[in-house]
Formats: sequence, structure tokens, C-alpha cells
Amino acid sequence: MFDLLALGILDILQPKYLTPLFLGTLVGVVGGALPGITITMTVIMVLPFTFGLEPLQGLAAMVGVYVGGESGGLITATLIGIPGKPSSISTTFDGFPMSRKGEPGRAVWLGIWASFFGGLLGGVFLIGATGWLAEVALQFGPWEFFALFVFALSMVAGLTEESLAKGLLAGALGLIVTTVGTDPIMSVPRFTLGTDFLAGGFPFLPVLIGVFAFAQIMTDIERARSLAVGDATAGQIVSLAVSQMKVVGEILSRPFLLLWSTFVGILIGVLPAIGGSAASVMAYDQAKKLSRHPERFGTGTPEGIIASEASNNANVGGSLVTIMAFGIPGDAVTAVMLGAMTIHGIQSGPLFMSQETKLAYGLFAAYLVAHPIMLAIMAVGARWFLRIVTVPKSVLIPVVLVLCVVGAYALNNTMASVWVLAIFGVVGYGLVKLGFPLAPLILGLILGDQIEVNLVRALMTDGDLWLFVTRPISALLLALSAASVALALWQRRRSRRSPADEPDTDF
Repeated sequence: MFDLLALGILDILQPKYLTPLFLGTLVGVVGGALPGITITMTVIMVLPFTFGLEPLQGLAAMVGVYVGGESGGLITATLIGIPGKPSSISTTFDGFPMSRKGEPGRAVWLGIWASFFGGLLGGVFLIGATGWLAEVALQFGPWEFFALFVFALSMVAGLTEESLAKGLLAGALGLIVTTVGTDPIMSVPRFTLGTDFLAGGFPFLPVLIGVFAFAQIMTDIERARSLAVGDATAGQIVSLAVSQMKVVGEILSRPFLLLWSTFVGILIGVLPAIGGSAASVMAYDQAKKLSRHPERFGTGTPEGIIASEASNNANVGGSLVTIMAFGIPGDAVTAVMLGAMTIHGIQSGPLFMSQETKLAYGLFAAYLVAHPIMLAIMAVGARWFLRIVTVPKSVLIPVVLVLCVVGAYALNNTMASVWVLAIFGVVGYGLVKLGFPLAPLILGLILGDQIEVNLVRALMTDGDLWLFVTRPISALLLALSAASVALALWQRRRSRRSPADEPDTDF
């Protein structure tokens, strides 16, 4: 295995493979950083340019887009509080507050290095444990997937800072929004009011941009004394400098956090149709629950950034397992990659590793090499990225608004997506003003469809409800859901009793 991997790395370092990998990573970083331009859209734009290339050249470019896009999303998430892509949602929770405190360089580089280490660890785990992960994933039926999504939804309790009731209401609102439109199983219109506008439901991306971007922009406008987005307080100098050794030390001094977040990202990536958004939220929630100071989450603590970015980059490795071992796309990006493999006459699935050994290890090598390339691109571009925090609001806000509208429109090339963005922008701003947390709302939006689909599939397969608690994996996940809520409630009670200024000894 190591010999094959070494040969794969030597192959991928040849200019004819390294060039498309570098260009794909660069395009991915830019696409991931722009709000509304998802990694999927970026991969689709790159796909036509790969048709005339060798299979490894084309797939290396797509792997580069995937890795670069997952890392690029942290730029806008930390600097302006708007996730460049859905899986960067959790990064905003602590990355943007840290940037507002006058440490944008630290926030960005914590995310970059966490992405780098999480991605590489995910690659090592991917190469060494592909067979075992495949066996675990094959044990999942609709009952297990339903229980897994319920477990993820139980994190609402952990993501609620002050009022648990408001957090639950926000999560319920997110679930309700997913029921508008056509029933994903029976194709029956629901809550459409007889209008074409509601018939297709609310697309996730415009809702995400509206809730986060508009709410953040309106909050920034209300800060009369702040002259630049990212200023912590009046009179405080915003520092763009950062010690790389200190940042790396902050991450490596928390080995359990890094390894556990990486494991969560890989595991969620292996399970089809869940995606990096759920992985980063779950890792963030786990980090908060295991922390000795959960009250610091949401205020700019490094643990939140590390957990989110390590998990969503490791998620890429997990998603590649499903496409290479099962021939099943783990998410929309790998679905495009699967199509590209088909165009090149390559059949993915259980025989892929034995029949296309050189290509398989070439892809492993491309995934590993893409991370130092991403790091180099970030290092060169960081000085320009970080200047965002010094741009006056009068310049930055119109630019962000235009990018948000263009991103929403480009999703389906219809004005309906722009109207959805505007509606949920008002909703998000109203929720913020009323003291409702936005994280549970987004979590409900992410999980709502999958909870419903897997519940219906389970009941259509067998109407016996006891199967949810008699099947071992499903029962374990439901028990973990109850334990997760109980732990969050106990942790909230403990944080109210313990002083917030205890020494930081997390992980």
C-alpha cells in the first residue's frame, strides 16, 4: 500500500498532473470564498475543461477544487461573518467574533491550519481504513439514517446559548421551512398556497445567505461607531499580523480536539447524503460538549474554529470513500466526479481499487498533495484576504450585497431565488433582534429533508416502529441523542455555576 501511494505521489508531482491540481485548488479557494458560489457549482464549471484530459488529470483538478473550496469558505466566514459555503457555517460562530476582537489574522490562520491538519489526517485515515469504513456504512438502512439525523438534530440543545426555548423554536422553524414545496417521496404539493413560487420549496443556499448575510449586514449598519467591518471596539487597532508557530502550537496543543473533529468529519463523509454542513456542526457541538468552558464558544474561542474546519476538510476524504468503494456519490460534488469518471469509461464501485489501482492511488496522492498547495495559495493570498477587515462599510456592504444576490440568482438563474434570499434576510434579522439563535435554524434546514425521507422510507419498508429501537445501530444513535440533550442541559447548568475566568485547559 505504501509503495503504491509513493508511486502515486511521484506521478501526481509530474507537471502534467500537478498543473491541473494546482489550478483546481486555486479555483476552489476562490469559489469557496465567494458567498453563494458553492463547491458544487465550481466543480460543474471546471468539469467541461476536463473532458479532453487524461482521467487522472481531470479527477485531480476536481479533487483540487474540492479541497480548495472547503478551505476557501473560511475566509469570508471569519472576516465578514458570512459563510462562503454551507459547511463553513460553524466557523462563523467563533471565527467572526475573534476577528471582531481585533485578531482577524489569528482567526483566518487557525482555520487554514486546522483545515490542513484535518485534511491530511483524514487522508491518512482514509487510505488506511477504507475497508472498515465501507463495512460500517453498509450496515446503515433508513432506520439508522433517521436515528443519525435525529442525533444531529439533538445538537440544538448544545447550540443554544441563552434561552433553550428560543433555540428549540428556531430549530423547529428550520424543520417547518423544509416541508414547504413538493413531498420528496410522494411528490404531493404541501403548503404551496397554489403558487408556483412555493411549489419548488425554499432552496437551501438562498435561505442560508439571507439568514446570515442580511442579518450580519444590518447588524453592522447599526454599529454606528465602527468604521470598518471587523473593528473590535472603538479605538482598538486591528492587527493583521500573526505568528504562524503560535497558531500551529494552538492547534497541536489540542490533539484530542483535532483527532476527534477529524474522525467526526470522516465518519459523516462516508455516510451518503449528509455532507460537510452536518459534519462541521456535529464536530462543533462535540467540541462544546467536551469542553471545560462551553460558555466561551460563540465568543471567539479557537476550539470552535479548529473543530469546524478540521471536520469539514476531513469530510472530503470520507466522501471520496463512498464514490471509490461503493460507486455511490456521498454528496453533490462527488456526484459530479462520478459523472466525470463515467465519461472517461471508469467504473467505480467495489472492484475499482483492484481494477484501477494506479488511478485509485493517484487520487489518494492528489488529495494529499492538494493540501500543501492549498496552504501555499492561502499564504500568498492571505495579505489581500485580511485587508477585508480594513475596508470601510460604505464600500464593503454594497459589494457583499451584490455578491449575495448574484450567488442566489446563479443557483437556478431565476429571480425566485433572489426573493427567497430577501425574505429570509428579513426573517434572519428579525430573529436576531428578538434574541433567537440562528444556528438551530440552519441545523433544522440542513436535516429536515433527510429526517423526513428516511422516516418515510423506513415505514414504507416495514411499518413496525419498534425497529427503530431494536436495530442495534439505530438504538445506539437514539440513546446518544437523549444523552446529548441531557449533557447539554447539565453543561448549561454547570456553566452558570462555575466562574468564566478559570484557566483554559481544554483538550
